[in-house]
Amino acid sequence: MLNQPGIGCYRYAMEERFYREKEIARFPAFLPAAAYNVAHTLLSRAGACLFVPIRSLQYMAVLDAEEFIFVDGRRKAWVELAWQNFRPQARNSLDERVPFEVVHYLPQAAETMKRLPVEFHQALLLLAERQRPEEPASVLALHSGADTKPPDAPR
Repeated sequence: MLNQPGIGCYRYAMEERFYREKEIARFPAFLPAAAYNVAHTLLSRAGACLFVPIRSLQYMAVLDAEEFIFVDGRRKAWVELAWQNFRPQARNSLDERVPFEVVHYLPQAAETMKRLPVEFHQALLLLAERQRPEEPASVLALHSGADTKPPDAPR
């Protein structure tokens, strides 16, 4: 539902479609914990999917709960490569890297993967910085039931 004109911001629904060639390669890989954690934090704030511009490569990453796809700015609707089958449960702590699979759909994907992990992480950090809350956080003190005084008895 749109807000009244001039009040707040408008929310638009938009549909994007991406296409894939036949899979030409699949490799195991690891994503550093810092990149995985910030990606999923941003994705949880965004909802169903998150668009991450990787300006240094002229690529767009599209993240959802199942995979991260990467499209070249020149072939906007064609998936060049995807990161799939993330297994965060395989790690013992939140600071361990996360295993996943890299799927290549276009021949240049191997060359792109040489720079993509570092550039993707930088793009995520930039996006997270832009979404940082303006106000400082505050800590609320929680008291257990044993520490509180019982209410006065009814009169």
